[in-house]
Amino acid sequence: VQLAESGGGLVQPGGSLRLSCAASGFSFSSSVMRRYRQDPGKERELVATITSAGGNAGYADSAKGRFTIARDNAKNMVYLQMNSLKPEDTAVYYCFAAAHGFWGQGTQVTVSS
Repeated sequence: VQLAESGGGLVQPGGSLRLSCAASGFSFSSSVMRRYRQDPGKERELVATITSAGGNAGYADSAKGRFTIARDNAKNMVYLQMNSLKPEDTAVYYCFAAAHGFWGQGTQVTVSS
């Protein structure tokens, strides 16, 4: 079982990043997928959720209008497109398979000039 994350990095305020999460070893298409983030010293925050078939998505207020979660069940991939990034978006971002309780290793996103 693996959730392999990629796509993090350093970006200037106002920039964009796309995070990817590659799933293997479980029934990906049957699982709601979520993206969380955590900054040191803060609680882990739910950022976005997408249903198993990808037909519905939900977002934290902090992400609405800027982030888009998507999935490709044929490729066992989930994506988080992040636009108009702000310094307060700086965190480690995690992929989570809700049906199985699996976490990815996290990928660091740093928004700074």
